[in-house]
Amino acid sequence: MDLGLDVTERNGYAVLAVSGEVDVATVPRLREQLHGLVAQGSNKIVVNLDGVDFLDSTGLGVLVGALKRVRSNDGDLFLVCTQPRIRKVFEVTGLTKVFSLFDSVDDAVAAA
Repeated sequence: MDLGLDVTERNGYAVLAVSGEVDVATVPRLREQLHGLVAQGSNKIVVNLDGVDFLDSTGLGVLVGALKRVRSNDGDLFLVCTQPRIRKVFEVTGLTKVFSLFDSVDDAVAAA
């Protein structure tokens, strides 16, 4: 399955909706998109993972890297993740302590 990336804007946040599989084959496109957003000056990003069918460790690595990059620019990166199997990946790896996970884009934007 291909990787879908769709960027919109909501209340000053860049919202990146990700769909499909995030794995070693597709992760370079995700990394490029996130780096591009930061390079364009977006330091408040919401990554919506609700359309993601599969997320592996390379995908987690890209998200952690993007979080560090955004925070070094005095920003933040929030995740929208309601699918139990994807959320479990964050729980098992302990990344729920690193990322702020939300049930909707509206919730993530309102949290700021």
